[in-house]
Amino acid sequence: MKLKKIHHVAIICSDYERSKDFYVRILGLKPMNEVFRAERNSYKLDLEVNGQYQIELFSFPEPPVRTSYPEAAGLRHIAFEVDNIEEAVIYLKKEQINVESVRIDPLTNKKFTFFADPDDLPIEIYEN
Repeated sequence: MKLKKIHHVAIICSDYERSKDFYVRILGLKPMNEVFRAERNSYKLDLEVNGQYQIELFSFPEPPVRTSYPEAAGLRHIAFEVDNIEEAVIYLKKEQINVESVRIDPLTNKKFTFFADPDDLPIEIYEN
């Protein structure tokens, strides 16, 4: 077996409308398909990042909370590439998003920082 690329990342949110607004309006991801699955009382929203299907946003009634931030076993964070980290940080702060201080990756000398989605899922932005 040869893996070719990451196909998508699935995110479960606790407040669908709030998370949809965050990922669509604030982060600028483009909705591709939205479905309400009545049998599960659940929404599924497929989102595109720069022309590629990459994120599935799910809602489920009363999902359990994340066990720790971010060192629990499992997915640690999601990371997006940006051209200019300072511009991205200014934009996020204007949207009332708390952003950590920009750091330098000691292995690549690239700038990066973290912020959180409405359910405290850690999100990294990494300058290309």
